[in-house]
Amino acid sequence: MPAPSFETDPWTVREPHLELGTLGVAESVFSLSNGYLGIRGTLDELEPHVSRGTYLSGVHETHPLSYPEGGYGHPEEGEALLTVADGTPVRLLVDGVPLDVRELRFQLHERTLDLRSGTLDRRARWTTAAGTTVEMTSRRLVSLRERSIAAVRYEVRALDGPAHVVVRSELVDGEATPTGVDNDDPRVAEQLDHAFESLTHERASSGGALAARTRRSGITVAAAVGHRVQGGALSTYADVRQVVATVVASLDAGESVTVVKTVAHTWSHDADPGSLTGEAWATVDSALDLGWDGLLAGQRAVLDELWATADVEVDGDPELQQALRYGVFRLACATACISGAPVGAKGLTGIGYSGHTFWDVEGFVLPALTLLRPDAAARLLRWRAGTLDHARERARTLGVAGASFAWRTISGREVSAYWPASTAAVHVNADIARAFWLHQHVTGDDVDSLGGLEVLVETARLWACLGHEDAAGAWHLFGVTGPDEYTGVVDDNVFTNLMARRNLRWAADACRRWESRAAELGVDHAEIASWRAAADAVHVPWDEGLGVHPMNTNFTSYREWDFDESPDAPAVQEENHYATFYRRQVLKQADLVQALWWCRQDFTAEQVARDLEYYEARTVRDSSLSASIQAVVCAQAQHPDLALRYLRECALVDLRDVQGDTAKGLHMAAVAGSWLALVAGLGGLREDGEDLELAPLLPAALSRTAYHATWRGRLLRVQTTRDGTTVTLLRGEGPVPVVVDGERLTVTGDAPAHAPLRDPAPLLAEPRQPPGHEPRT
Repeated sequence: MPAPSFETDPWTVREPHLELGTLGVAESVFSLSNGYLGIRGTLDELEPHVSRGTYLSGVHETHPLSYPEGGYGHPEEGEALLTVADGTPVRLLVDGVPLDVRELRFQLHERTLDLRSGTLDRRARWTTAAGTTVEMTSRRLVSLRERSIAAVRYEVRALDGPAHVVVRSELVDGEATPTGVDNDDPRVAEQLDHAFESLTHERASSGGALAARTRRSGITVAAAVGHRVQGGALSTYADVRQVVATVVASLDAGESVTVVKTVAHTWSHDADPGSLTGEAWATVDSALDLGWDGLLAGQRAVLDELWATADVEVDGDPELQQALRYGVFRLACATACISGAPVGAKGLTGIGYSGHTFWDVEGFVLPALTLLRPDAAARLLRWRAGTLDHARERARTLGVAGASFAWRTISGREVSAYWPASTAAVHVNADIARAFWLHQHVTGDDVDSLGGLEVLVETARLWACLGHEDAAGAWHLFGVTGPDEYTGVVDDNVFTNLMARRNLRWAADACRRWESRAAELGVDHAEIASWRAAADAVHVPWDEGLGVHPMNTNFTSYREWDFDESPDAPAVQEENHYATFYRRQVLKQADLVQALWWCRQDFTAEQVARDLEYYEARTVRDSSLSASIQAVVCAQAQHPDLALRYLRECALVDLRDVQGDTAKGLHMAAVAGSWLALVAGLGGLREDGEDLELAPLLPAALSRTAYHATWRGRLLRVQTTRDGTTVTLLRGEGPVPVVVDGERLTVTGDAPAHAPLRDPAPLLAEPRQPPGHEPRT
């Protein structure tokens, strides 16, 4: 599906005219979320749409997983994010003719997502058959302060003549919208097509309420809606499927009717439906008391603080400037009010991946949040620690010690039916451990307060059980899948081995630091010593002839891949069986290159240069995760212009629908990855050392970059121009040591630190990509 033609602006995403063929992408790009509640950016009226959806984080239904052949340990149930009651629909009739974008001829139709007010604004103007020019404006928000609240201000004005107006505002149940599960098993359709059992419905003078419960997962949801009207008469109706509020008005020239619609959503595993409905009503009352202006002021205050502490700037590329701010906005909104639930790969913007969370949330979203919004990162880490019992149960099923975290999940249980790209991808456990360790290291907080010590211990026990020591004393991991999903079930994947080494050492260090707590978890000195011994003996493959690291044992001897030179070539997996590409030198996404970033201490500068050159020529980026990693490592290898091209691909992945699937929801890992590509890539920021480290580069196309980061409770601003890099302390007590290009500087509130900008010094020429797979900019 093509992307809409958005205008380039530093603070807004504006669609100047409606393109029916791009509705699905626009619905995702214009979605609103606060991490608890999410709403697709659909048109106010019910039709047309590609996928309507209102979502609550954690609200899902289970369904049977079917296999052509059974197997021990296969997950038996899947999980799917559900659409809950949708309070966005507002139908409009003027002189008996409905507002239908497929039928009316508009003089004006525009939609704008405002990154400073957090609202989706729409304006449409047309002339009725009677000759009256009518203008409709709507403004929609999902509150970043009142977590359960969404609101719409809808106004219709007769500009130059009379008009009879009917506004029909609806709250409709969520049964009709698909869940994203593509499965022909009739049992799946039976469960998901009718996931909710209706429990109660209520009518009130200003609106009404609905409550329902999922039939298998036992989650109760409730929604209530209230209206305030100016210029018209209101009547309401409710039944088990919907609440309808009808407003009628006869307008003369210059007159208008305004409807402010407030919707509250809530859910619980065990609350009574009456109690939940009462909670939803109370939330509506609170929002109505604040009023539209109060809700808008609260939204603006939250975003003013966001931009004061997390703004990002680039001079020389307006399109990239817009995309980077859009990414920061998305990242903050996706987690602003989240609690007790994960962030899915699509956030709450669509039903892609059935709403599941994956390792890339811990790998990309959490590290970015830790530097931008550490409180939000802490909430997500607490959720992951809360799934430890499920991870322990999965480890027992696999016959290993410790905990094996789910590859894809909503509740914490493993729901992936394809084990070579899930259960075998055990690096997920080290990725999760890294997120806990990084948060402690960056914030200085106690890792055990988030449940992190137990996570580190149980994942270390998993590695100790999975690892194999050969006769020569080398430690191996056999039969694993690394980040690259085109190379499955291999021996000694370098990324996995090096991450396991870190996990073992992090656990050992943490147990020494919190010795009494570790003892409560059954850890003794002998176990800690065994972890350190295994870490010291980790085997890392090396190809002496080529002078590069094989991604895994024998990778460099695999058959080369015949690359399709067309930039529009389909993904490798779409036209080739796994048996065809699993033992070929073709990568879906960065793998060994990701190790060059996350495990930088294990590689020399020459190895980084040679490994990057080798794997750039074999990576097709059929995954949106890859571009950000390649941006960082290209900058690490002193190729700033190539790093910028990858940064652009990553940052524009949704605004330009680079992957062709934005209609299913935004790419949250790429959203976070674009910030990391700028900060860790061109900025050279490394947060894994004793002091914060920077190694800034400035591509030829940019004249300035600037960003914020929170380091151990202090807010820093880092700006790079041709004259050099300046680090300023904006909040918190100094002094703050910062290492810039290897030189240790000190930043205080009174004295920023400054260092000259060095010229790039690459060891090798800029690497080439497979024909037809250059960065998509």
